Amino acid sequence: MIEAEIPLTTPDGVMSAFTTRPDKGGPFPVVFFYMDAPGKREELHDMARRIAATGYYVVLPNLYYRRTPEFVMDFETGSNADEMFDLMKTLGNAIVVRDTQTLIDHVEAEPDADANRIGAVGYCMSGPFSLCVAAAYPDRVRAAASVYGVRLAVDAADSPHHGFGQTTGEIYIAAAETDTYAPPEMIAKTEEAITSSGVNGRVEWYPGTHHGFAFPGRGEIYDKAAAERHWSRLHSLFDRNLKT
Repeated sequence: MIEAEIPLTTPDGVMSAFTTRPDKGGPFPVVFFYMDAPGKREELHDMARRIAATGYYVVLPNLYYRRTPEFVMDFETGSNADEMFDLMKTLGNAIVVRDTQTLIDHVEAEPDADANRIGAVGYCMSGPFSLCVAAAYPDRVRAAASVYGVRLAVDAADSPHHGFGQTTGEIYIAAAETDTYAPPEMIAKTEEAITSSGVNGRVEWYPGTHHGFAFPGRGEIYDKAAAERHWSRLHSLFDRNLKT
């Protein structure tokens, strides 16, 4: 495997990104991995490696770059939780869609990446980002996944569910059974938008799980069986849309 931490210049500054891909066999389909609120960290690097090992060029950017070159939530003490919430407020769907153009520019210049076959995945805070990216770049993004994503169907012009009609790729939404950040009524509204828009997508509920179930570092919240099911769904989603 080949991996690197690279600087990407955007109109707003320098955004660092972790990239990983196999060392032979390219060019590879691309997956943009959008970080969750606790920041770009080794736990996410490992998840990116797991995707890349099956034949993908994965890019995981630090979305907080406008404010800080690095942020990682201290889960043990929670001492920097307030900083995390402040950083979250600096982001939004439109900002991440704009940053994604820089990611596309990067993979277009990479001989090991196929910029015409792109997938996206986001967790929690970034679940809506991946769906909005799919709507904004329908000629590029063939598949997008939201895993216990928040704010999927809200009263806002840039709410992800408004973009389903412009999305040509397949979308997959994983929902935890118990999730105060993504309540059942919001998921129901998202499902209604999938049906009415005609987008190729679905919602899957994960019984007995809580928000954050896919992250091994979340202690009792981590659900190994559910996490492995989500991995199976992700691999299938990307393989059938990006490798054919």
